Amino acid sequence: MQKLIKNLSYIWNKFKNDRKSFWDELEEQMVTSDISINTASRILEEVKDYVYRENINNLEKVKSSLKQQIIEILKCNGDSKLNISFRPPTVFLIVGVNGVGKTTSIAKLANMFKKNGKKVLISAADTYRSAAVEQIQYYAEILGMDMVYHQKFSDPGAVVYDSVEKAKARGTDLVIIDTAGRMQTSYNLMEELKKIKKVICRRIDREVDEILLVVDSTTGQNARNQAELFNNSLNLTGIILTKTDSTSKGGIVITIKNDLNIPIKLVTNGEKLEDICYFDPVRFTELIFS
Repeated sequence: MQKLIKNLSYIWNKFKNDRKSFWDELEEQMVTSDISINTASRILEEVKDYVYRENINNLEKVKSSLKQQIIEILKCNGDSKLNISFRPPTVFLIVGVNGVGKTTSIAKLANMFKKNGKKVLISAADTYRSAAVEQIQYYAEILGMDMVYHQKFSDPGAVVYDSVEKAKARGTDLVIIDTAGRMQTSYNLMEELKKIKKVICRRIDREVDEILLVVDSTTGQNARNQAELFNNSLNLTGIILTKTDSTSKGGIVITIKNDLNIPIKLVTNGEKLEDICYFDPVRFTELIFS
């Protein structure tokens, strides 16, 4: 995405006397920056309307209009904060494919709530991946938190059941559930996750408070496909965006929000447990254009 911004001056100067070619080239550059055709068309339609209506012939004003359209897309229509139930325990279900930073995101999220005085329990419901329990256990010990886990290849639904029951018995504020990211087929994975969701809903007598998909910001268009797949099965409530140290692939964030209307709720940007914060669309857009 930053490459597109750097190229904007070149595109403007090259096609400043040929507006149609300028818009066509800009759209092509946006698509190569992981912005979908639908999203690029929406942005450019508004920008073009402004440019022609106001007879703009200034690149900085074009940039400003582009920036504003991106911010409008990234804004959350409702509450951008995480949903905390007034009837504890609050339950967060964390999903995502392997390798996106799911385990470390859970640790960072748990640490964030612990610093706010909340009692947190971590549920190790990824019983399929080698070392998954050990990774979660490592962070739980560092953070001094309760953790529930079963033997490898045990039923993830049973782990979740025990986690919620333990949280109720101990007066825990928040349960954060890790899940598998890969099984034999996508169908098997989604069916397993839907089963886990049902177990949670039955135990807390309401919908899951947050179902958060962890997305690697450097993945590109495949991240959009992941989001659609998980959303169709689980009705995601938000995205945790990882590896945002570089905003070069920021276009996929805009695409996910515009095409699927899934709010970006959290971002992680480093190796420390403190490296997590709520997503700020204005700040994120400014970083792209800086």
